Amino acid sequence: MKKNVRCAPRMCRVNRLVGERGFCGMGSEVYAARAALHMWEEPCISGTRGSGAIFFSGCTLRCVFCQHYAIANGSCGKEISVGRLAEIMLELQEKGAANINLVTACHFAPQAAAALKEAKDKGLAVPVVYNSSGYERVETLRMLAPWVDVWLPDFKYMDPQLARCYSHAEDYPQAAQAALAEMEARAGSCAFDADGYIKKGVIVRHLILPGHTKDSMAVLSYLHETYGDRVFISLMNQYTPLEQVAELPPLNRKVTRREYERVLNFALDIGISNGYVQEGDTASESFIPLFDYEGLE
Repeated sequence: MKKNVRCAPRMCRVNRLVGERGFCGMGSEVYAARAALHMWEEPCISGTRGSGAIFFSGCTLRCVFCQHYAIANGSCGKEISVGRLAEIMLELQEKGAANINLVTACHFAPQAAAALKEAKDKGLAVPVVYNSSGYERVETLRMLAPWVDVWLPDFKYMDPQLARCYSHAEDYPQAAQAALAEMEARAGSCAFDADGYIKKGVIVRHLILPGHTKDSMAVLSYLHETYGDRVFISLMNQYTPLEQVAELPPLNRKVTRREYERVLNFALDIGISNGYVQEGDTASESFIPLFDYEGLE
């Protein structure tokens, strides 16, 4: 029998099983926008083979600057069953995917767990990556933990007021800290295969926002002081101002080279050594996938 589960920290008081929609914009059926080999993740995830990325529709955070705004607001997506989701995972493996990458699946956690079990029973053998906003309930992570090898959360803010202003979630720092602690306890230190692909562990992403380098440095300080080299840190300068922030400074501009170098130099100064940085002009809409339902049929 289906059960109505509150997956995210918002704890929406709706019953998605009877057609009500939560903050994520979704009901009880799984919706996704793309399932394909994705080359734009960290080198240890995409490599030359590509990551088998499944982009789910809707989002429990819905940041105002979201780079995947077209699917985060729930307006783009195709319904798929749990059985079809399991098949998609196996198809991506057959195409040579280095891993299965569940992108923003929090609000579909029970269905994702069921699909992963079914896929593994049918031969899914590549690592599973849980690609997350970081705004998670520990209970939800524990539901997924038996099937997840690599945790790939964002850590967006240390400042609750920034989290409230940009993500309508003043409790984001607290929720992200608890979620990351659970992920690290489950996965332990990162491990890689002979070709450099990650097999297990935690990689924490931080997207630098224009005008907010001080908060970025606070995030990096927390991560390094708390976890040292046990987690990898991915520092991103790819922020792209999209149409929805055109009238919302400072989010309506790119991160400057000076801002990025300030944060990067800070990371080096405090001793962060395990991680990834981005070089060149990554702030481009070409890094945003085409959500055309590829791989879902």
